[in-house]
Amino acid sequence: MSRKLSLIACLSAAFCLWTIPAQAKRLNIIYIPLDNRPVCYDYVQETMEAADCKIIMPPEKFIAGNDNNGDPEAIWDWLQNKAPKADAAVISTDSLIYGGLVASRTHNIPKEVLTARLERLNELQHRLPIKLYVFSTIMRTPRASFGRVEPPYYSEVGPAIFAYSQLLDKSDSKTLPLSEQLTKQALERNLHQADLGDWLERRKKNLDINYELTAMSNNGRFHYLAIGKDDNAPLSATHMEARKISFRTFNMDHGIFQILPGVDQLGLLLLTRAYNEAHGITPAVYPLYSGGAGPATLPQYSDERLQDSVPQQINAAGAKVASTLADADLVLALNTPPNGIMQDSTADSNQFFASIDNKNFVRSLQNVLDGGARVSLADVSYSNGADNGFMDLLAKSGQLERLAAYNGWNTADNTVGYAVSQGLLAASMTEKNIDTLLRQRLIDDWFYQSNARRRISDLLEKHSREDLKYDLGPGEKPILKVVTSDCTQLANKYSFTRNTDFSISFPWHRLFEVDVKVYSNKK
Repeated sequence: MSRKLSLIACLSAAFCLWTIPAQAKRLNIIYIPLDNRPVCYDYVQETMEAADCKIIMPPEKFIAGNDNNGDPEAIWDWLQNKAPKADAAVISTDSLIYGGLVASRTHNIPKEVLTARLERLNELQHRLPIKLYVFSTIMRTPRASFGRVEPPYYSEVGPAIFAYSQLLDKSDSKTLPLSEQLTKQALERNLHQADLGDWLERRKKNLDINYELTAMSNNGRFHYLAIGKDDNAPLSATHMEARKISFRTFNMDHGIFQILPGVDQLGLLLLTRAYNEAHGITPAVYPLYSGGAGPATLPQYSDERLQDSVPQQINAAGAKVASTLADADLVLALNTPPNGIMQDSTADSNQFFASIDNKNFVRSLQNVLDGGARVSLADVSYSNGADNGFMDLLAKSGQLERLAAYNGWNTADNTVGYAVSQGLLAASMTEKNIDTLLRQRLIDDWFYQSNARRRISDLLEKHSREDLKYDLGPGEKPILKVVTSDCTQLANKYSFTRNTDFSISFPWHRLFEVDVKVYSNKK
C-alpha cells in the first residue's frame, strides 16, 4: 500500500470515531450576548440550534443594539426571575455590568453602581445553580475609530491616544527610552486633558472589574471565565492591561480561566465548550497551516502570533490540540498570508488570481479531505474578509462544498474562534444544516466583505460620501440593492452557491456588517 493510501486509510478510521450519540439529550443553554450584532446574536443561535441545542436568550429589547445600550437591570430581572430552567448559562459580563460592548467603552456609570452589579455576579451561582460560563472584555485600543462605537473625541484624537497607549505600555514594562519619555510627556500635555482623563478613568474601571471577576473565578463563583482582548496591538493599553491581569492570575488553572485575543467570537466559543462538556467529550483539533509564515503570522488587531492564539481558542472551546493529523477529530485549516503580513480584504492585492501558495494549499486540503477528515477552514490571509484568489480556486476545484465549516470575517481571532466552534459542532449537524451555515458564511465573508463592500466603499469615496459607511441613512435601500446584486452575481458564478435563495440586511445601519439569511438552494 502506498504512503498516500495508508494515510487515507488511517485518517478515515480516525475520523469515524468521533460523533455525538444520536440519542443524546437536547441541551438547553441560557445565553446573554454582548449585543445584537449577527456574529454575537443570530449567527450564534443558528449555529447552536443547527447542532440541536436550544439557546435561551433574554428579550432582544434588553440587549444592546446599534442605537441603544442594553438594560442590565432588565436582563438581571429576567435571569433570576423569568429565565426557564437550563443545563448551563453563557453570560457576557459586559451586558450585565455596562449594557453591552460599546457601552463598556463609552459609559459614565458611577463606581458604586458598577460595584453593586459586580456583587450580583458574585452571588449569581446561588441564584442560578448551574454551570456558569462567563466572558468579559479588556477595552480595545484602536488606532482610529469612526461612528458611535467610541467616545465622540476618538474620531479626532484616536491616533494620538493610540500612540500614547503604546508609550504607556513600554513605560509600564520599563522599556521606554528617554527620547520616548519626552514624546509621552508631550502627548500628555497636548492631548485635551478632559478627553485623556475620560479615557484613562474608564480603562481603570474596566481593569478593576476584570481583577474582581478573576478573583470570583478563583473562588469558584464561575465554572469558567474567559477575558477577551478587544482590538489591540503588541504595544497598546489592551496588551498592558492583559499583562497586569496575567501577573495577578499566574497560578490559576487554564481549565477555569483564560485570557485570549478577540472578543466577538467568545459567545460561540463558550457555548461550544458548554456543549462539549455536557456531552463528556474533549475533541482533538489539528491546526494545518498554508505555506510561508503560517503559525508565525502576527494578525492585524492582535498582540499574539497564530502559533500562540490558535491553541488558546481550541482550549477555550473545550477541545485540545492534536499532536498529529491522524490523532485529530477536526482539522483546522488556516489560510495565512505567505509573507506573514496581513492586509484588509479590500486591499488592491486581493484579486481573483490564485498564487502558487494557494494552489499548493488547495492540493493539501484535497488530500486531507480524501482521507476522510472533517475540515474547518479559517481564511485569515486577509482581515475582514476572504482571500479571493484562494477561494476562487477552492470553489472551482470542487473542494469548497466538502468543508465542515468556513469562516473569513473580521479579525483573524474572530475567524479562528468561529471556525473552531462551527467545525466541532458540525459533528452533530445534518448535512443540510452544515450546507446552510457554509453558504451563509461564504455570502457574508467572501461575496460581501471582500467584494460587494469594497465596491460600494469605492463608489462612496468617489462621490465624497464616506460618511455613509458609518451611518447609511437614506442611502441604505439603494446601497442594499447594489450589494445584494453583487453577492447574487458572485453566488451564481460557482456551482456550490449557484441559485441560493438568500437575503441581506444592514442590522446596524452601517457597511461594516451584514445579516445574511439563507433560505434554500433552488437547484
